[in-house]
Amino acid sequence: MGNYRKYSDVNFKKIYGYKSYVKVSLILGTRPQIIKSALLIHYLAHSPDVEFVLVHTGQHYDYEMSSIFFKELNLPEPNYNLGVGGGSHGLQTAMMILRLEEVLSKERPDMVVVPGDTNSTLAGALAAVKMGIPVAHVEAGARSYDMRMPEEVNRRVVDHISSILFAPTRNCAENLRKESVLGRIFEVGDTMYDVLLRWLPQVEKSSILDELGLERNGYIFLTVHRQENVDEYERLVNLLKALSELRDFTVVFPVHPRTRKRLEEFGLMPKLRELSHVKVIDPVGYIESLALIKNAKVVLTDSGGVQKEAFWLGTPCITLREDTEWIETVEVGANRLVGMDSVRIVATVKEIIERESEIRKRIKEAPNPFGDGRASERTVEILKQIGERSSRSTALSV
Repeated sequence: MGNYRKYSDVNFKKIYGYKSYVKVSLILGTRPQIIKSALLIHYLAHSPDVEFVLVHTGQHYDYEMSSIFFKELNLPEPNYNLGVGGGSHGLQTAMMILRLEEVLSKERPDMVVVPGDTNSTLAGALAAVKMGIPVAHVEAGARSYDMRMPEEVNRRVVDHISSILFAPTRNCAENLRKESVLGRIFEVGDTMYDVLLRWLPQVEKSSILDELGLERNGYIFLTVHRQENVDEYERLVNLLKALSELRDFTVVFPVHPRTRKRLEEFGLMPKLRELSHVKVIDPVGYIESLALIKNAKVVLTDSGGVQKEAFWLGTPCITLREDTEWIETVEVGANRLVGMDSVRIVATVKEIIERESEIRKRIKEAPNPFGDGRASERTVEILKQIGERSSRSTALSV
């Protein structure tokens, strides 16, 4: 592959004035971004007419945890790990931009791809656009309409400075049109759905239920990590109160590092440990997480990704927020929004369990608004076509 690129660069660029390949840099920094980008990375890394540069900002300071996902999904190691780590939103984003400028100045990609809505997404887009490099946003157009969420701010800014916008659903594409974004909109489907379909056979082989002593459809699966939830003492108290009232059910709770830190700071970890029906475990890998979602009686979460995964796997979901960027899951009856109110959480869990057969049937029969499992493939083909045309038009104009 190296010889092919070298030959193409020397001959085509010299004789015809343009490259025969496109150079793409993909920037990520969190575990959810690794998951949703897994097949994009596979296709880009193995395409003979793409020179691919993978950059990890190190936004999740526990890089070793991120590396587990690279191994689990059989992904190449990043070309760059910037090791930015934690800090305030402003400091973290600024450090990322500073270090990304160095990388982009050295690599000079034809375009930069940023997935999702994290600080890494924002920093990657800002660094690129300030250097005149076109930005492609994967998962464009998702909206919760809650500007208190850092993710909502990030996704809105990125959508309005991107040249290429890959919308995962029709609703997302419509959001972009209503906001009159300047970039080109492509409704391609959800890359996260592609990844789930590809790795679903491994989910069936997971031994996580046996390891935790769980029965299929015999437990509640809980995840919570959003800043607006875990950084508020009273919200975490409400969650613990709801859990204490769900003593008739086993609850599996992989505790996110941010959540664990806040529970300890607020002195709430001992109270959580007192709840003997709650299995408090460390964060799990992607395959294990899907297995736990698939076999749960109901899912409680504030994660956008888990909301979608629960829908795709046919498990009823209760979202611990008042709004969601994935309103499609609510519209098809797979997801309920309850916030962090203990009364609403408990009542909704009991209602869903009472009507479980009916709700599961509705989820199974619901149309999937997130595409057909080929979003990653479409995205890469569009990137290649646009990149090649851009290279040729630039050469002809010189």
